[in-house]
Amino acid sequence: MRNWRYLVYALAVIVFTTLPFYTGVYLLNVAGYILIFMTLTLTWDMLLRSGQISFGVYGFFGVGAYTAVITFLDASIHPLFSILLGGIFAGFLALVIGLVVLQLRALYFAIVTLALGGIFMVVARNIPELTGGPEGRVLPSTIFDGDPTKTYWLILAVAVLTVIISILFEKSRVHFAVTSIRDDEIVARSSGINVFKYLVFLFAVTSAIQGLAGGVYGHIYGFASPEGSFSLNFTLLPMAMALLGGIYTTLGPVLGAVLLGSISELLKLLMPYGHLLVYGIIIIVVILFFPRGIVGTLGKRFEKKR
Repeated sequence: MRNWRYLVYALAVIVFTTLPFYTGVYLLNVAGYILIFMTLTLTWDMLLRSGQISFGVYGFFGVGAYTAVITFLDASIHPLFSILLGGIFAGFLALVIGLVVLQLRALYFAIVTLALGGIFMVVARNIPELTGGPEGRVLPSTIFDGDPTKTYWLILAVAVLTVIISILFEKSRVHFAVTSIRDDEIVARSSGINVFKYLVFLFAVTSAIQGLAGGVYGHIYGFASPEGSFSLNFTLLPMAMALLGGIYTTLGPVLGAVLLGSISELLKLLMPYGHLLVYGIIIIVVILFFPRGIVGTLGKRFEKKR
């Protein structure tokens, strides 16, 4: 099973790193779209490994986008540094909020994180002198002057960084701690694990990466707006991609993002007005017949053969 995973990783690296050399602008944009959602999918799954379901991905993604755009426009900070600031601010905000909301668990935590994104959107709409109000803020030009190859490398760098963090996380002591928390929090506490500390740390790290992705998104598309930056799609699609590929792994979210991202783009071309219906049917079928996702199902079959 491990060898199969490494083979998929190697294949993905070859495909994504060589893509700019043999394809056009359209496919680069599609690949960039997939990589952004791959980043969000991995971060959502990393927090899920602790047993906490977050619906707040779109909130911290939007915070990162606004931070990057505002610091660039108002403080004349270099675009790359403003993107980094977007990730740092989103992580700091999650750290502060996590000290409060992570007293909650399961459904209550999920509801609060869902509300956070809505609160961030309302705040963005009602501070026009800073955020531009309902219209948002527009950049005079996109990063790298809109060069599709350079912007693709930027997105790829963030996605690769996220994959590396996820792989290292799987092999770290933190992973064993959060897995024990997910399996039985009472047993984890009795074993001396500081549950609250690990949850806050993981919440802050994943939110920082989401903010980083949001900053990249804001600079690539040249704007930050309440509806565009705080769209629920930035939460719902990563969840669907993780469920398709298989949760609690690095490979599952990566595979799910590539497959579902490609399928959704194909459906948009074939069915401009009905692709969301087919998209929903695919997700339902996967949940009903492959509850462990593609990676989990294949892993189970390999174990049976052994």
